[in-house]
Amino acid sequence: MKLEIIAYTLADAKIAHAAGADRIEVITGPAEGGLTPSLGLVEEIREHSSIDMRIMVRPHSRHFCYDADDIQTIIRDTRLFNRLGIDGFVFGALTPERKIDEELLRRFIEAADGLPVTFHRAFDKVLDQEEALITLSKFPEVTHVLTSGAKSVVTDAVDTLLRLQDLASNSGHLRVIAGAGLTVHALDDFLRSSGISEVHLGSGVRVKNHILQPLDANLITKARDLVHRPF
Repeated sequence: MKLEIIAYTLADAKIAHAAGADRIEVITGPAEGGLTPSLGLVEEIREHSSIDMRIMVRPHSRHFCYDADDIQTIIRDTRLFNRLGIDGFVFGALTPERKIDEELLRRFIEAADGLPVTFHRAFDKVLDQEEALITLSKFPEVTHVLTSGAKSVVTDAVDTLLRLQDLASNSGHLRVIAGAGLTVHALDDFLRSSGISEVHLGSGVRVKNHILQPLDANLITKARDLVHRPF
């Protein structure tokens, strides 16, 4: 069982680590769904914390179909982050037909140079999630897929998540992380009904449950206790 927290400041990373989070997803642009953070922020977090940190690589929030200029930026950012002692990446790319962009994913994995990759919520924009999961299962470097089951709130997608987890288990290496609109209040029932073993929390562990507010250490600790509790 793993608890992943969105972090977009050094203070976020420190709070998440101290409160017991297992992993952080480091981003900037939280109101845009997360964009590539600065090298300086990633360096600062690594210097001040040993927490498992996965770095978002997303050059803009327009869409998930990237052109040649975007791809140059994506690959360069990935290679630069690779030098900083990070633990993995968060990335996603689609074709205009709303399928996994396998060619770009291969290039990204090569640039990631062996580090694990989480395919982010671009997954919730694909035409067929089960087909997309089977595609991702062909890439052993892709260890996780972050999804809300294509719902705006993940608690509305329990049946979909059960099917996706069943497919993921066949790969031997792919895990589903559930995220989007998940609160600590709803977490216990969600974990019991979905069988999910990894959750991703953003606004749900922040002051006033707002993504632009600071992290609330007490909420993170409560979430950690629920996630780590044996069922």
